[in-house]
Amino acid sequence: MFESSPANRQQKRTTGVQRRGQERRRAILDAAETLLAEQGYEAATLKAVGERAGIPTASMYHYFPDRHQVEAELLRRHMSELDALIAAALDKPKAQTLREAVDVLVDLLRDYFRANPSCAELWFKGRHQTLVELVQAFDEVQAERLWGHLMDRGLASADTPLLAVQLSFEVGNRLFDVAFRRAPEGDDATIDEARRLVTAYLESYA
Repeated sequence: MFESSPANRQQKRTTGVQRRGQERRRAILDAAETLLAEQGYEAATLKAVGERAGIPTASMYHYFPDRHQVEAELLRRHMSELDALIAAALDKPKAQTLREAVDVLVDLLRDYFRANPSCAELWFKGRHQTLVELVQAFDEVQAERLWGHLMDRGLASADTPLLAVQLSFEVGNRLFDVAFRRAPEGDDATIDEARRLVTAYLESYA
């Protein structure tokens, strides 16, 4: 049997360290998600997340410099899932009218936040600037996607500006914030008002 070379042994050690690092990052993110869902935003401190993940607080800083970096990575993970869901919903549309298109998007977001309370906690209670900027960037991308969909399908007036859809996302996001503040699962009455307000505003261009 040939002994492995020093270079091969070093490569194996490096690969092992990298794998353990990835596993620990996943464990931290999973622990944060669980804490956010069970106890809310304020409880998900870096120390508490480390305890849930079984990682000493001092070691946590090797993977994330602060709790906001944990939150940002977790929120990006949720946004990636949401982006795929929205893309699929618009690729195979059931909506035949503007009102139905708004309903599809509102229902999708409502159901996702209800199924993933950790995402709702970060989206509506995480006031750190990084999280705010992530939400704003996400809304801008989705607003442009929806606007293009409405134009392509003829579901909105041809002179409906992109700005109108961008503002609709701003308003909808604010009312969803109110809905999830009023009830952990999102207050249906408030969500329905968001639905009515956005629909009426966009229909005004017709």
